[in-house]
Amino acid sequence: MIEQLTVWLTHPLGHMIAALAAIMAFLGVNGLVLVYMERKVAGFIQRRPGPYEVGPQGLLQPVADAGKLISKQLTTPDGADKLMFWAAPVLSMAPVVICFLPIPFSPLLTGMDVNLGLLLILAFSGLNSLALCLAGWGSNNKYSLLGAARAVAQAVAYEIPLLLAVLAVAFQTGSLNLSVIAEEQSRGLLSWNVFTHPLAFFIFFVAAVAETNRSPFDLPEAESELTAGFHTEYSGMGFGIFFLAEYSYMVIVCAVATALFLGGWDGPVLPGIWWFLAKVFGLIFVMMWFRWTFPRVRFDQLLNICWKWLIPLGLLNLVVTALMLKLVR
Repeated sequence: MIEQLTVWLTHPLGHMIAALAAIMAFLGVNGLVLVYMERKVAGFIQRRPGPYEVGPQGLLQPVADAGKLISKQLTTPDGADKLMFWAAPVLSMAPVVICFLPIPFSPLLTGMDVNLGLLLILAFSGLNSLALCLAGWGSNNKYSLLGAARAVAQAVAYEIPLLLAVLAVAFQTGSLNLSVIAEEQSRGLLSWNVFTHPLAFFIFFVAAVAETNRSPFDLPEAESELTAGFHTEYSGMGFGIFFLAEYSYMVIVCAVATALFLGGWDGPVLPGIWWFLAKVFGLIFVMMWFRWTFPRVRFDQLLNICWKWLIPLGLLNLVVTALMLKLVR
């Protein structure tokens, strides 16, 4: 039995199925952990305890919230396009599983080692803006439609500096394989790309915060202006899937940043996977810190930051990187 299982796992199809099952389990646990972490970070910054009633230190509060969402009735608004309305949360969550496959958690733990893994992640993560567009258009709600329009404009703008930052690292390593890029940085702290490409790391992280619709760039769901934006009409697990997808995309962009700039699994003493996860959750903590520290920008400011600052800086960084590589080689 064990031998048959080993043979099945070594087969490419079996390995992929096992990887998909592990990713879905990780996403479920990760959602609970990040909800608890977000509330505790918010409480700490606002000088209050955060969740502490349900379970020891409030550990079971995310489980109670998940149970509440699962038990709620699923409703469709009057006049809404039912197909588009319910396709949106599914389309928002479906690419997440694909995006996790090329991420190298350690030298021996990668769901699917492909040469174009970075391109795969950038391509499939872009489908999230289409899901938000469907949610806004299919809801038959003015606030939802405005939120969807903002989401599309924001995604189109911030994907450009994100790609420019990624290209700078790809130029240096000569590969779009995240495992190869992480391996190139495993020669110690000073070999990490964050020291050779600090500007690219800054551009990537700011663009990633905007791509995941996190504060201060959460314009598509600005509750002070649009009630809840694109998911105004969603309740129960419709809202829950959008919520889980947002946290999943946070993990994806932070994992990509770790592999590109922070040495991937590189670190002393502990196994590589623990270092990788520590760096990922460290970046997620910074994103949460941003949410509870900085005020939300206006929409015109959001686009000005991208078109007037991030894109020119990204192009400059890319040109300088290309020239330096040409001189060295």
